[in-house]
Amino acid sequence: MTRIIDTLSDISDNYDAVFCDLWGCLHDGITPFDSAVEALRSFKAGGGTVLLLTNSPRTRASVAKQLDRIGVPRDCWDVIATSGDSARAAMLRGAVGTKVWHIGQSQDESFFAPMEMVDDAVDIARVPLKEAEGIVCTGPFDPHADPADLRPQFLLAKSRGLKLLCANPDIVVDRGDERIWCAGALAQLYTEMGGESLYFGKPHPPIYDLARRRLVQIGKPASDDRILAIGDGINTDVSGGTGENIDTLFITGGLARGETGTEHQPNETKLASFLTSAQLEPTFAIGMLR
Repeated sequence: MTRIIDTLSDISDNYDAVFCDLWGCLHDGITPFDSAVEALRSFKAGGGTVLLLTNSPRTRASVAKQLDRIGVPRDCWDVIATSGDSARAAMLRGAVGTKVWHIGQSQDESFFAPMEMVDDAVDIARVPLKEAEGIVCTGPFDPHADPADLRPQFLLAKSRGLKLLCANPDIVVDRGDERIWCAGALAQLYTEMGGESLYFGKPHPPIYDLARRRLVQIGKPASDDRILAIGDGINTDVSGGTGENIDTLFITGGLARGETGTEHQPNETKLASFLTSAQLEPTFAIGMLR
């Protein structure tokens, strides 16, 4: 049964590392959550390691710069692992061919940069759909547009047997008070239409493998029973952590704040109903990270 806790410090002694989500947990895309920053600082002060585990399609260096712009202090985290880096490694090894049609925006340019951990990379060329061997989706062209607007292109891609590499499995995120579409919504549509989508972020194993390697790289390895996955995505953060046999802390005041009746803390009855519907049982739950 999921235990509702008051603060991260209630359980922090049980863990050597946390895999903490970003959007909805540490910031809202615009502003850092002060209580979350302090909770992670306290965890680090007690000897813990904070790995930021994000479904961002960007490189970890790009995400670090984004966090700087938002105002998330660097002293509350140690290292970053991104869905983008996990997917980039696969792309650079030729997972969807060498000629790709890119769905995304200009800020995702770094996705196509060389990567130090891939020494056998193929040369990737971005081409029009009619010339492509595969699709790389870092996000919608327009995050406010209906994903179904891409049905005509997806029908052509499916007829040609193209695989879609999804750099961010999230369906939606909240930017401030605004909810926007992510790459996962397009990959979901393509799969529903009969196409094949490849995923590398949460809840899929590749990003957790990358996260564990990042801990080793900084000299802070941790066994799975000493890692806590924190996030507000029931089908990404909680599902992924559960699938990796990692304890999970569900932030109910993020994407599911309405469904869980979260104000300061979740409504116990609504939370139970939500989790039953999701068929998932996080180890712990809390309104917001603090």
